[in-house]
Formats: sequence, structure tokens, C-alpha cells
Amino acid sequence: MLTLSQIAALAIFVGVFISLITGKVHRFIPALVGAALTLLVVFLGIERNPQAAVGALNLAELGRSTFWVGGYQPVIPYGVNWQTILFIGGMMVIVEGLRAVGFFRWLCLNTAQIVNYRVVPIALLFMVLSGVLSMFLDNVTVILFMASVTIELARLLKIDAIPLIIAEIVAANAGGTATLIGDPPNIIIGTSLGLGFNAFLVNLAPVVWIGMAAALGYFYLRFRKEKLGAGSEASMSAAHYPKPGEAITNRNLFRIQVAILVLTVVLLIMHEQARLSVAAVSFIGAGATLAASRKGASNLIKGIDWRTLLFFFGLFIAASGLEQTGLLQVLANYIGRISGDSQVTATLLILWVSAFISAIVDNIPFVTIMVPVIVYLSQATGGTLSTFAWSLSLGACIGGNATPIGASANVVGIAVAEKTGYRITWRKFLNYAVPPTLIVLAICHLMLMIRYLGGF
Repeated sequence: MLTLSQIAALAIFVGVFISLITGKVHRFIPALVGAALTLLVVFLGIERNPQAAVGALNLAELGRSTFWVGGYQPVIPYGVNWQTILFIGGMMVIVEGLRAVGFFRWLCLNTAQIVNYRVVPIALLFMVLSGVLSMFLDNVTVILFMASVTIELARLLKIDAIPLIIAEIVAANAGGTATLIGDPPNIIIGTSLGLGFNAFLVNLAPVVWIGMAAALGYFYLRFRKEKLGAGSEASMSAAHYPKPGEAITNRNLFRIQVAILVLTVVLLIMHEQARLSVAAVSFIGAGATLAASRKGASNLIKGIDWRTLLFFFGLFIAASGLEQTGLLQVLANYIGRISGDSQVTATLLILWVSAFISAIVDNIPFVTIMVPVIVYLSQATGGTLSTFAWSLSLGACIGGNATPIGASANVVGIAVAEKTGYRITWRKFLNYAVPPTLIVLAICHLMLMIRYLGGF
């Protein structure tokens, strides 16, 4: 029997979830409303527990020296995850700096030029480029620029841009799964459980790129069968295509911003050895970007998506109501019972349930509530927490590929296409995205069995 505080916390979070699914208002609004209701109704009203409300805000984290240097480890399992929010905010500044100097368009045009503007090779190389970039940059930003350049080239080549954009979305979501920083769910998992950049890279990158190779094979065969762009390559000489150098707005600043990106990636790879938190690394990169931009720094700050950061803030507090009232422990115990307290069954259940749910709703709120669940599940079943973490990451990030609403990158890619006259219907998206999603998930299933669960 649920207590009054549990019922209230659940009702608030379900209300937030429904608002996110309907999409009638920007997602930061229901998240902040849910946060306010959790603090006022659940913690202060029903439970009369001001300490729980203060703990949910988690402001004490910011004052700890180890939050920035000395080896960050999370202190409490619920509340605002400031590492995630500050890291994403810092990376937004770095990405805005790269965008301002034309880095993304330059990279895409160079890639197209390498294969002499042949359509199928462009499609496959753009998939690889989307996957690689998404390992180190926000995959929403990657898709925003990849889709824009793809549409530009598709019009020059007189081909349909939709299959290429969907293939890039699949690759971006998959590539983002390979690292701590590639996708918001991974940032939440890593910073909540103290899993570093190299842990994600070693444990997930091999699985992801084996799956990516299979997805590339699928799209290659499909594009060849559909004769995508057949005969279009000869319609124009190379001289008529945009030159990569034309994308660069300031050559000196371009070199500096690329150097800052490289420095940031190196620090992220070495952040555990350097005893720096991921938030500290992103702030170093963001500070260097703002300093290099000088007069343009104010424009970079304006380019930060503050609404997304507020969404994370509100969502973490709303989810803390479920944890603090004991609901998530109830859920963990239930999963343990139906899996027979078997680590193998629980791991695979997490993978496929995460994939299914992430295909129909945004994976960020789902992962937010699942992180403490897998902690409790590990304690209940004796299973390895990191194995549950990898399963959650793979399921949530890859499963989001299946539908137009499964991940933020999908929504952004479709919006860019529609603004330029390419309407991506649900039927068309599912037709191209579901088969490679299932293929990659099947490979994840096999790799989890072989690598972590002692074979079959």
C-alpha cells in the first residue's frame, strides 16, 4: 500500500511525463512546475521535511572542492545533478564557438569532397561523421548541422534528403552511446554513479561500433537496392559545389576554436588521471572559448540553451520525490522479483525495457529515475552495478532511434527537414530506422551476454 507522500510524488512525476509526451509547451515548463510541486507538496507539505527539500536542491555539492578537482564522487543518490547541468552548459559554449567559425559546415563539405560528391559514399561517410562527432559533442547539435548540410547537398545532387537524414540520426544516437559525454543519458549515468570517461569508452565503444558497422552495412545495401541518387553525380562538375573553405568565417579564430576542442577532448579522456571533474573540464573549455572570442563572447552566451538546462534542473528535483519517498526502491525490488534475482535476466530486462520505453518517450526522464533503481537492484540481486549501467545506457540511447520522438536528436533532425520542405512521416521514419535499431540492439544483447554475463 502506497503512502500519501508516495502517491503525491508519483502523481506529480506522471503529470510531468504526460506533459513531456504531449509536447504542447516547451519541456522546461512542466519540469519546473513538477519541481516546485515536489518541494512544496511532498517534502514541505506532506512529509514536513525541510532537509529533504534542501537535499533535493543539492547546492552543497557546488561548495565541495572535490566537485571540481581531486576526484569527484557523488555524495547523495538523488536531487539536482549539478555535474550534468554544468557540464552540458560548458559544452554548449564550446559548440557555439565552433558553429560561429563554420567548423561543422567545413567538416561536412570536406567529407563530401573526399568522395567526389557520390551519393552512397556521402551517405555512409556522413553516418560515420555523425557517429564520431556525437562521441564528443552533443548529438542534437551534430544533427542540427549535419541535416542542414545534407539538405544543401541533396538539392545540388537532386536527390531525396530524408533517407540520409534518418541514417545520420541513427548514427548520431549510436555514436553518442559510446562515451560519457556523447548523450545526456550517459552524462546522467556517469556523473551519478562515478563512472568516468574511459570506463564508458572501454565498455561501450566496442559494442557500439560493432553495431554501427552492422547499421552501415544495412544502409549500404538498402541505398544500393533503392539506387539512391543513381546518375545524379554526373549532373554537375565539382566546380559548381560549395568549397569547404567558404564555410570558415574567421581563419585564425577557426584554428583556435579547433585547438580548444582538441584540448577539451584530451582533458576529458584524462580527467580521472588529472583529478578533474567533467564539469571542471567543460568550464576550462568554455572559458577558453569565451576568451578567444572576445567581443563575440556575449553572442556565444546568448546561444546557450538555457531552457534545456532548466529542464534538467526541474526534472532532477521531480525525480527526487520518487527516490526520497521510497518508490524507486519498490520498483527495484519488483524488477528483482520478476528476474528471479538473476543478474543475467535483470541485465537483459533492463536493456530491452529501456529500449522499448525510450522508443516512445524521451529517454532523459526515464534514465533519471532508473539510475537509483539499478543501484537498489544491484544491492537486491548482488549483480554488478556497472553491468546494469551499461545495459541501461545501451537500451535507452539505442532504443531512442526507433521512432521520431524517441530522442531529442530525432525531433531536431525532423524539424530541420520540415523547415526546408522535406516532410518525414512516422511511416517513413519507422521504415528506415526500426530495422537498424533492432539489429544494433540484438548485437548489444549478444555482447552483454558474452562480455559480462558469462556467455549463453
